[in-house]
Amino acid sequence: MKFGKEFASQMVPEWQEAYMDYGYLKTILKEIHLFKQKTRPPTTPRGLRRKLTLYRAFSGLTQRRNQPISPSSPDIEDQPILVNSVNRDGSQSYQTTFLMQADDGGEYESVFFRRLDDEFNKVDKFYKMKVEEVMKEAEILNKQMDALIAFRIKVENPQGWSWQDRSGDMTRLASDVAASTAALAASTPAGARASRRVDRMEVIEEGPSIHEESDEDKEDKESKDMKENIIQVQRPEVKNLNDRRPAPLQILNRVKMNNTLETPRSTIKGFLNVPKQTELKFNRENLKKVEDQLKRAFVEFYQKLRLLKSFSFLNTLAFSKIMKKYDKITSRNAAKSYMKMVDNSYLGSSEEATKLMERVEATFIKHFANSNRSKGMNVLRPKARKQRHRITFSTGFFAGCTFALIVALILIIRARNIMGQEGRTQYMETMFPLYSLFGFIVLHMVMYAANVYLWRRYRINYAFIFGFKQGTELGYREVLLVSFGLAASALASVLSNLDMEMDPKTKDYEAFTEIIPLILVVLVFIILFLPFNILYRSSRFFFLTCLFHCICAPLYKVTLPDFFLADQLTSQVQAFRSLEFYVCYYGWGDFRHRRNSCKTNDVFNTFSFIIAVIPYWCRLLQCLRRLFEERDPLQGYNGLKYFITIVALCLRTAYSLNKGIGWKVLAVIFSVAAAIFGTYWDLVFDWGLLHRHSKNRWLRDKLLIPQKSVYFGAMVLDVLLRFAWLQTVFNFNLFDLHRQALITIVASLEIIRRGMWNFFRLENEHLNNVGKYRAFKSVPLPFNYDEDEDKDE
Repeated sequence: MKFGKEFASQMVPEWQEAYMDYGYLKTILKEIHLFKQKTRPPTTPRGLRRKLTLYRAFSGLTQRRNQPISPSSPDIEDQPILVNSVNRDGSQSYQTTFLMQADDGGEYESVFFRRLDDEFNKVDKFYKMKVEEVMKEAEILNKQMDALIAFRIKVENPQGWSWQDRSGDMTRLASDVAASTAALAASTPAGARASRRVDRMEVIEEGPSIHEESDEDKEDKESKDMKENIIQVQRPEVKNLNDRRPAPLQILNRVKMNNTLETPRSTIKGFLNVPKQTELKFNRENLKKVEDQLKRAFVEFYQKLRLLKSFSFLNTLAFSKIMKKYDKITSRNAAKSYMKMVDNSYLGSSEEATKLMERVEATFIKHFANSNRSKGMNVLRPKARKQRHRITFSTGFFAGCTFALIVALILIIRARNIMGQEGRTQYMETMFPLYSLFGFIVLHMVMYAANVYLWRRYRINYAFIFGFKQGTELGYREVLLVSFGLAASALASVLSNLDMEMDPKTKDYEAFTEIIPLILVVLVFIILFLPFNILYRSSRFFFLTCLFHCICAPLYKVTLPDFFLADQLTSQVQAFRSLEFYVCYYGWGDFRHRRNSCKTNDVFNTFSFIIAVIPYWCRLLQCLRRLFEERDPLQGYNGLKYFITIVALCLRTAYSLNKGIGWKVLAVIFSVAAAIFGTYWDLVFDWGLLHRHSKNRWLRDKLLIPQKSVYFGAMVLDVLLRFAWLQTVFNFNLFDLHRQALITIVASLEIIRRGMWNFFRLENEHLNNVGKYRAFKSVPLPFNYDEDEDKDE
């Protein structure tokens, strides 16, 4: 792979604008190369040169290759560039002066160095800004660790330290560790032992200092270091002789607990202005919560340091590559001088990030991994999930089964002329709504798999945007595996239950085949709520958590995964109605004879309104919660959109039950208003398109798909699919299909529209994160320091 593609593939997606524009500088070098080729004098053809060598004098087999340098030959060639450091607006930047502008093409090379300086100053400034940010975060984490250690002391020793009781235990512990270390030292290479000794993060230690006499001459150096680390457990470190940190327990007087876990109860208390309980409660349950929160904070902080270090390395390598290309094209020797400046700059010489990584590793291993380095590093550096062949094989197997079953189903229906039999209407009214539920779910999952594939192809960081735990996000293969597995099971149950007529002897249908849809639904719910660590438990738990937040809106703070899932649910209204039909059909119907009175039941019809409205109602409450918290009027308009949709949906449902002209007129008016409002919101706010004065007219300034026609086609398709509901009001008789089949088709078109909406919605969100360089999720910290007391002191 060429360096340009490798460089682009390893970029942090949200920091793309901060990286060196390698492709742009390479384009300038191509222009210089073309100019050099046009102005270069003709050279002797290679074939002729090769022939002329046949007439040269024979040099002999013993001629020495190393000839002395002539005294007249210069030792150092004249440098073509001069790099200086200048101050601009109070910040240091670098400026390159090209010293050979009089040469042919000198103006092109001068432009190249100006653009090169702009790129380097941009990269250097961004890197310095990010290093300053992580240093500030490190200070905050230091304070959090101070409070954690003091909290541990208080939990472990509620009555305080009793040194006489602890000294004997600590001495024995130190002796045991020293003995075991000495035993391991013989089998551990010296280099490996030295590599483990890294600087520790400056944190307050957990206990008083211990001074113990020992025969150090008899101990190995590593044994002595490890013994001192154990004996001097949690001693207050000193920056210098006159600067001592406060004792650990004194810190707790200035610390309060942050109530980071939001519950419906805490939301109600906040709405009623009930004062929060911030006092420290020293028990093991709170200690476990605090440790888990700080553990997540350290992991996220370490990932930021890793990406920051990668940012420095990749850009330094990119400048080296581009300068080598310049030297090769122009036959100059400028790379050495320029790279010397790069190495001496903040980007090339700063070691704050590297040292901070070592301290974070040491601190995390000691305090969160029980001094087990392999365990701690496995948490800090989780391994990327490997693509398993069995997943690919299983996906292909179930996909093949699905398509084979579809073909078999079509052939059986046509061969037996099932749709022409007398029981066709009864089958479509009872069994078809039961099986269509699985079709809606499978179609939505297939669309999501396609979205995941496209997000990865266009480098949209969907895992960060959704907040998935690192390494647990599902790829498109895993999603297709689940969807095709469910599709194959549903199609197999359909084939086993294709009887259109009752048994002439028993005058009913076979009981077992009639309850197959119910068995399959129960099985799906059991797998969804399965607590065991199988079948993508992390993803299932994430889905259920977001679903619970949607149901409990507005009692939870609205995050992107929550309202994104709520939007998905608004496209599954017909699936919810199918679930309602399951309850009615198997609860109060006569499934042996495929009879039910659901559509004439007032309770069922009432719940038809409620079931259809629930997803939109949840989304409306989420908008109101964001309007209350963020004071953003756009959330109010968005909530109005969902309110109009709720009214339109209720009117369409009422028309389907009553068939009155008045209901029809009201349904059409509100449905048209909701469709126009929703389409405008999709294109302008959710997708960020229809910007008249953007670089890409009627689109947006930044586009991830190079073909602009894709965006215009998506906008037209979104409008058409938005008005697919017209069929439910005007009852278009298409291809002589049953009404249930038409309802299913319209619902499927809405799911397809939602799948298309998902890609462009997340693309717009990704570009917003890129514009703000947001590449990491913020992890709430457990402790809150009283800054007012700091100011008073």
